[in-house]
Amino acid sequence: MSRALTCYLARMIDTHCHLDYLDDPDSARGELGLTAMVCIGADVEHARNAVALAERFGDVYATVGLHPTEAGSDSADLRAEIERLSLHPRVVGIGESGVDYYWDAATPRAQREALAWQLDLSRRRDLPIVIHTRDKAGQDGAARDCAAQLTEAGWGRGILHCFSGHAGLLRAGLDLGFHVSFAGNVTYRNAHEIREAARFVPRDRILVETDAPFLAPVPNRGKPNRPGYVRHTLRFLADLLGMPEEEFEAVTDANARAVYRLGEVDARGAV
Repeated sequence: MSRALTCYLARMIDTHCHLDYLDDPDSARGELGLTAMVCIGADVEHARNAVALAERFGDVYATVGLHPTEAGSDSADLRAEIERLSLHPRVVGIGESGVDYYWDAATPRAQREALAWQLDLSRRRDLPIVIHTRDKAGQDGAARDCAAQLTEAGWGRGILHCFSGHAGLLRAGLDLGFHVSFAGNVTYRNAHEIREAARFVPRDRILVETDAPFLAPVPNRGKPNRPGYVRHTLRFLADLLGMPEEEFEAVTDANARAVYRLGEVDARGAV
């Protein structure tokens, strides 16, 4: 890789990672040229961790929310704490929320209620909602139910995170104005639907992420994922879409800053 290209790629952003799940979040921040990452709060504990990391490091931003598999723990006190955290100036999104029928950790009703509350919070705070969906193999109930609920809510700021390739969910998200984010699983050999979705997403709404420590991309599949591995996903997608790597990096960087409004956060200064 040329020196010019290396410098260009030094602006890369991991739009979705669980930095506090890593054993060494401090060292993970600076690897492979990352300059920003969004640490996702998937329950109260991790929301607090994400905010603490964003307070400590100027290149880390936070979201706060309740993952669908945690919806069974939903309560008035939990909601009050997440709503309090959502007012923090380093918080740039709500979630991750959504619908997950792969695990049987929470009932569909509990998940729908938690998603409805977080959609409302996202609207009230004018922050994007980060959407997770997962189905058992050969099924698509979670994707369909999530698409229907998002459409009914009609809120247009959001991200379909680690997109699965479901055509109905993609249409619903794009019609609303959502961004669509691709993780390391797009690089896997049998990810045909995910790759087709990537070809379809408008260039001004495509994002890249790691979901670290999960879903490490090829050539690191099977290992714990790291925020810096987002570069492998970016390279794969650039090749898939027939774009020069540096051009695609600039596109995804601009999209990340736009959807999370990172410039406004930076303008407010450090906490």
